[in-house]
Amino acid sequence: MGHVRNYSIGDVVARYKRMRGYNVLHPMGWDAFGLPAENAAQKNNSHPATWTYANIDYMREQLRQLGLSYDWQREIATCNPGYFRWEQLFFIEMWEKGIIYQKVTTVNWCESCQTVLANEQVIEGCCWRCDQPVMPRKMNGWFFKITDYAEELLADLEKLTGWPEKVVTMQRNWIGKSTGLTCDFPVDGRDEKISIFTTRPDTIFGVTFMSIAAEHPLLDALLPGGENEDEIRKFIDQIITEKQRKSNEEEPEKKGIFTGRYCINPFNGKKIPLYIANFVLMEYGTGAVMAVPAHDERDFEFARKYGLDIIPVIMPEGMTLIGESLDQAYTGPGTLANSGDFTGLPSEEAKGRIIAHAVDHGFGAPHVTYRLRDWGISRQRYWGAPIPMIHCDSCGVQPVPREQLPVVLPEDVDSGNSRCDPLHQRPSFYTTTCPVCNGPARRETDTMDTFVESSWYFARYTCPRLTEAPIDRDKASHWLPVDQYIGGVEHAILHLLYSRFFTKVLRDLGYLTIDEPFTNLLTQGMVIKDGSKMSKSKGNVVDPHDLVAEYGADTVRLFSLFAAPPEKDLEWNAQGVEGASRFINRIYRFVENNSQSLTNTPSPGQVLSEADRNLHRRTHQTIRRVTENIENNFHFNTAISAVMELFNVLSNATEKEKRNTVDPYYVKEAMNTVLLLLSPMIPHFCSEMWERLERGSIETVSWPQWDAEAAAEERLTIVVQVNGKVRSRLEAPADIEDRPLIDMALTDDNVARFISGKEVKKTIVVKKKLVNIVI
Repeated sequence: MGHVRNYSIGDVVARYKRMRGYNVLHPMGWDAFGLPAENAAQKNNSHPATWTYANIDYMREQLRQLGLSYDWQREIATCNPGYFRWEQLFFIEMWEKGIIYQKVTTVNWCESCQTVLANEQVIEGCCWRCDQPVMPRKMNGWFFKITDYAEELLADLEKLTGWPEKVVTMQRNWIGKSTGLTCDFPVDGRDEKISIFTTRPDTIFGVTFMSIAAEHPLLDALLPGGENEDEIRKFIDQIITEKQRKSNEEEPEKKGIFTGRYCINPFNGKKIPLYIANFVLMEYGTGAVMAVPAHDERDFEFARKYGLDIIPVIMPEGMTLIGESLDQAYTGPGTLANSGDFTGLPSEEAKGRIIAHAVDHGFGAPHVTYRLRDWGISRQRYWGAPIPMIHCDSCGVQPVPREQLPVVLPEDVDSGNSRCDPLHQRPSFYTTTCPVCNGPARRETDTMDTFVESSWYFARYTCPRLTEAPIDRDKASHWLPVDQYIGGVEHAILHLLYSRFFTKVLRDLGYLTIDEPFTNLLTQGMVIKDGSKMSKSKGNVVDPHDLVAEYGADTVRLFSLFAAPPEKDLEWNAQGVEGASRFINRIYRFVENNSQSLTNTPSPGQVLSEADRNLHRRTHQTIRRVTENIENNFHFNTAISAVMELFNVLSNATEKEKRNTVDPYYVKEAMNTVLLLLSPMIPHFCSEMWERLERGSIETVSWPQWDAEAAAEERLTIVVQVNGKVRSRLEAPADIEDRPLIDMALTDDNVARFISGKEVKKTIVVKKKLVNIVI
């Protein structure tokens, strides 16, 4: 049902835009590689390719039943070699441009899925797919240098005015730009130096200890031979495991252990202890932090816990801080104290002077850092796009020759244990020859993260059958960027950030001419049942196939669009489905009962009755309301509600006792309007009804236009308030001026009871809505 909702929203937009005269590209394809498909295939004793294509066939049929107006000639599947061959070409070109590298690093390892996860795929310490705890592991892997684009990714967020602010904020925070000072703290009595990054160089004279991440590689050099090495190693293992299992937002209890080593503050020569601390992240800055407990909350908490010095060096205006008496850190601006030659400077000015001092003396430099880390794309499973590289003992790492692309997945079974054996267990796959020396070599056995496939598919939609190149630049320039993108907010970091990065890479490689992939973004809410998101694991799934079989596709579409605004979660409600069905059947019965009069094409009468004017006015008001609801915010629920109100007016106006009082022309106008306005939402039904009434296809009819004069109200209901409380309602001409309206309000009997004997201080008129009398 989540898919039904998402795709119904997109289909309404596509159909509506076509009716408005636009050329519309509305494609569909299948993001079909990755662990979900492989795990499901194994569970069902099937090969991933067999399982995947069978599910594609099943779901395609469901989408067709829903009447989704896709251009199926553009259909793509990311597991098709005709698609991922171009991805492998991009990989080679990115390698040649220096955007890809390989290194040994500590990775997020999911034992359940037997694969590496990117940082973005670890949710609260667990795998994004199977919810099992993630553990650290050292491994050689391939990385995309997304950090090379960090500044552009951040700056271009300003261009995304059609995106929800919350998504822009999430991306800005994930990129996490910080400016400040990098500075080297020598390790006392040794050659090593610990490099730190700080955004608060004005506090550097207040450093009383150093904090270092448990994963920091320098510890391997500093710990051997020291006291309590075994205890420290156990602490490190414990901290690393705990970090993997906590979310980024969760603040852990401060823990640390003294390494037995000291550092020297290069600004004042003071010797300060070096601690391993659980709140220091290897992923941020340098993996080490200068600790200033007087001016940082985490450092303050840690120092209090372990009895470390607290030295204030920033004094707020009119105050003198004393370390022993502080009950919390002071993190605001002020004047420097206890800071050598910089004492007395305002903190903001001191930052620049202190950085300059570090540069002059050769132990520091200004620096910009980002929270964003490079994207680790190596996966150790079978069902993915093979990485097109070859390892040769003599020639090193070499790309697969372009003419040998695509590198396809093997279908043989080497070990006899599984039809999904990872590639490193398949000698017939990895045994090859070096393209440079022709000597024996080993093919890369990692496959690419499935998010690589979903980072550029929108460009391939513009030329899906092109065989000479991945993208037709002219066609891509015509259609891209995507005008309207629809997807869940859960993609805010993963898919959307990666797609933005890939768009910029493909631009730099010469394939695209755009900087950003998606102009407007709608993040639809989830479908909720029994208090939680519909999912197979929770056993609360409703199969759209069953609903379509019972009620028809249009009822399912109408319910999903009517039950909530698209950006809000939709609470599943079986009664709501029944209600949608009843409404469609009401229209059906109306057309059946009035088919003879509705199929005629009368001309309007010379003189409009009051009933004619009311129905004609409501028809054009509804066209305006529905158009504005779709154009402004895609609030299909209020658009459908407006059509329901029009249909109620139409039904009331044509009741037996009133039938002869309404001109058939305006009845037909209203009925046709109902069908046209609903046709993007319930296309099968409206098409069928239109064919009965007009003997033609509704697909060729334009979106109706409203007549502003016809939609104008002749009489308005004006609310009258006294001191902000509603005391009466007035019927007034639509063109009434403020002064006569105020006089009407002041002389109204209901109002007079509340203002009698009181002084009227002022009157406020909100045009065409209300009068507020202040007494």
